[in-house]
Parts: sequence; structure tokens; C-alpha cells
Amino acid sequence: MTPAPIDLPDDLIALIGVPQYPVTADFPVERGYAWNTLAATENANPIYWDDTVADALTGGPTMPLATLSLWMRPHRWQPGAEAEQVALQVHFDLKARLGLPEAIMSDNTLIFHEPVRPGDVIRHHQVLRSVSGIKTTKLGTGRFWVIDVEYHNQRGEMVGVESYTGFGYQRPDETEEVAA
Repeated sequence: MTPAPIDLPDDLIALIGVPQYPVTADFPVERGYAWNTLAATENANPIYWDDTVADALTGGPTMPLATLSLWMRPHRWQPGAEAEQVALQVHFDLKARLGLPEAIMSDNTLIFHEPVRPGDVIRHHQVLRSVSGIKTTKLGTGRFWVIDVEYHNQRGEMVGVESYTGFGYQRPDETEEVAA
């Protein structure tokens, strides 16, 4: 692991490598999500459409790999929720904590483990892996960070890890842009 920059607050450094925001999905994995995704992408792979093929190749129906992150995306509104629900809360925490109002995701990587199957109940948590020192890009001045979302099924099996690299920044003010 890369050491944290010395200019980060100690409480932020203490969060690196620590699982945060454990969440269990509000509903089990269902094939309707898969079929909508497959139809939208015109994916005719019979492993997702034909149970006989799925039984022969994977021991039963599985969800398309690209649907993994569906199970960490809350509905924007839920009954009883105190605030708007957002995915990747660690990202928003970093923006607020570091005073970086703008942000982009510059990289996203998925590593798959056990297949996700209809009826699974997926739980996940977020892990802050690193925060860079201060960097200046064409977008502005800020920091890069890496956040992993680790997914498990109801049996505790790892089904995947999604890794995000974000860049939180402040835009240069207009006088700096004119002078550059």
C-alpha cells in the first residue's frame, strides 16, 4: 500500500483500508434487471436467456457481469430514509472533507469472483484505498483517491470488487485561466 501523504488529516488517514458503509440490498437479485440490461445492449448470449444452456455451463442462471454494480445503487428515495440515497458515499465524504466541490471518476475496474445468481442477496461495503497528495491537472487542483466496493452474497462469498479512481478538485478561478 502506498503511504498516505503527510498533509492529510490524521482522521482521514485512519480511514484508509477500513471497510465503511456496509449495506445489504433491499431486494434479492432478479432476472428482470438482467433481461432489461441484455435487451438494451442487444446481448443474445444464450447463457442468460436459456436455462438449459445456463444449467450446462454454470450450474444454473447467472446475472450478466456488467450488472454487478446494480446491487449497490440505492433508489434515490426510499420510505423512511432521512436523506437522499447515494452510491459511493466515501467519494462524497472525501469531496466534503477535503473541500473539493468538483469530481470525476477517471478509472473503473471490476474483478469478478463467484457468479451472482437470481435470488442472491448482495451486501457490499466501501474501502478507501488511497488518497494522493495535491495535484494540478487541466481540470483544476485537487487529489486523486481510490475506493473499492467489495460485494458478497448471502453465503459470505466474494462475488466481485469494483475499484474507482476519482479526482476531486477546485476549478481554477477565471483570473488564473486568463493569465495562463
